[in-house]
Amino acid sequence: MTSTLGTATSGGPVAPSRSRLRPLGSGEVRLVDGFWAEKQELNATAIIEHCLSWMERIGWIANFDRAADGTVAEQHSGIEFVDSEVYKLLEAMAWELGRADDPALDETYRSLVARVAAAQEADGYLHTSFGRAGQRPRYSDLEWGHELYCFGHLIQAAVARIRTGHDDQIVDVARRLADHVYVEFGPAGRDAICGHPEIEAALAEFGRATGDSRYLDLARLLIERRGHRTLRTTLFQGSDYFLDDTPVREAGVLRGHAVRALYLASAAVDVATEFGDDELLDAVKRQWDNTVARRTYITGGMGSHHQNEEFGTDYELPADRAYSETCASIASVMLSWRLLLQTGDAKYADLMERTLLNAVLVSPRADGKAFYYANTLHQRERGSVPTEGELSERAEASLRAPWFEVSCCPTNVARTLASVSSYIATATDAGIQLHQLADADITTVTGAGVPVRARVRTGGYPYGGDIVVTVESPDVVEVSVRIPSWAVEDAVATIDGRRLDVVDGYVRWSAVFDETSPLRIALPMTARFVEPSERIDAVQGTVAVERGPLVLCLESVDLPGDLDVDAVRIDTTVGPRTTEDGAEVLLTLTGVAESSWPYGVGAPTRAAESASVRLRPYANWANRGPSTMRVFIPRSPS
Repeated sequence: MTSTLGTATSGGPVAPSRSRLRPLGSGEVRLVDGFWAEKQELNATAIIEHCLSWMERIGWIANFDRAADGTVAEQHSGIEFVDSEVYKLLEAMAWELGRADDPALDETYRSLVARVAAAQEADGYLHTSFGRAGQRPRYSDLEWGHELYCFGHLIQAAVARIRTGHDDQIVDVARRLADHVYVEFGPAGRDAICGHPEIEAALAEFGRATGDSRYLDLARLLIERRGHRTLRTTLFQGSDYFLDDTPVREAGVLRGHAVRALYLASAAVDVATEFGDDELLDAVKRQWDNTVARRTYITGGMGSHHQNEEFGTDYELPADRAYSETCASIASVMLSWRLLLQTGDAKYADLMERTLLNAVLVSPRADGKAFYYANTLHQRERGSVPTEGELSERAEASLRAPWFEVSCCPTNVARTLASVSSYIATATDAGIQLHQLADADITTVTGAGVPVRARVRTGGYPYGGDIVVTVESPDVVEVSVRIPSWAVEDAVATIDGRRLDVVDGYVRWSAVFDETSPLRIALPMTARFVEPSERIDAVQGTVAVERGPLVLCLESVDLPGDLDVDAVRIDTTVGPRTTEDGAEVLLTLTGVAESSWPYGVGAPTRAAESASVRLRPYANWANRGPSTMRVFIPRSPS
């Protein structure tokens, strides 16, 4: 029941069989020059190789060699789910090979796939931590063993290969593995689920890519099984941690472990889409709305508890204790993209932009060779530079670390950047829609069969805001461009001198297009103060500053003398002055006098002075050495 590659190789990581918007594949959108092309190039030249070299060096890849030769029980490197990091790297490589011809990378990719395939067992099972003599039995620890979670990432690596035009060894390995999972966990198998959702979305997409409906059926079955308290709990991890406390269709908000919750919600959208389950889709939309309104940081990051990497309660969003795991941000993008495809609602694209530019891109260091796992919004102490050759604790790095004992985030960044062009645009019968502003060349065909070529140039977005969209089409098509929510009131969009209105977050124009009549959009890129809801008590009395789509921050390296960021107040009677990459604000440099008791009527302060200080993009912080940092700055007393 395998479909032809002609219908499978489209849509990037997600390609629903039915949706309001059709995602464009890697061959239809090419990033050229500009911000996102630079990020993809960094991924291709540094991040992918960095991930590969680390996993070779510390033995995570060699686990497959030892599994193949029967010695892995004697020596297994890393924790139970390190297999998944190899699979995410394979996915990143597949997307990158689909983007650009690279014979050396192709050779490396094929060699790595062969090493993984050699470890697969006769019945399709493939995991290096379970099932052999001297190891724990298969599926003996569904709560923490991550077997199905790892399987899911291998299957998604195979989807990437199919979507870039190949049906080769990794796809064969994934088919055998998915067939094994169907036997073991399908209608005639065990009534069980994995402690970490992931395989559900992978099975749904593999079903779409191969045309085998069994995988979609199994994804639906696993979604419906969750929420009935079948997983064993501990003193610190209850059923809500696993999202096993309430069925997905009955939940009102995302809760528990943030990455688990967002992966599960993404899979639920896939299942709802393929089976026409409007009740399930509406449930996820409700959860998204409530989570964004009450449990999301200004950067788009999610998860405020370090313990259990969990969501907090409503409005529990402390800046200095923000966990905001990089993987949760990536999972949020995955969920928002699926909901955008089904609804066409600009709010999902808005959150994607905020999250990608601020909560995801803060992770990799400028050279692509170190990463943040957790992403605070207020660093109180100057960090220490991690040793480049040593593993770090996953959430304790005060500066980006080259690798972690739990290193899920670097490989997740790699696969996201390799496929980010898939999130730029979509098509319908009527025309094309641009959801993310990126310098790109788009070549596609509408659902009505009209060829369309579009050339998008952004004037340096996200720093510049002069967008020019040049379109060519032999027949009438509608071109839609999202205007970010922060820009709707002041954006100016024109074509042939005619001003276009923003309706539901987009400007739209229908015509037989040619290159002589480009659509021009001027976005207001000036810096602005942003006030948090008074219900977020942890940041009451503070403001943040944004410039365009970028959240800005104050770093101690930009303060005079040896001041730290806790020794300042911001004067909001003077608006921020826009700079090339951020803003300049007027700060009162107070300093707080030492006291034997930190409470009283009016805390003693040292003499104050004022200074204009630069704020810079939050995503770029800590690239200039150890510093303190904050996004929310206390107001000066009136």
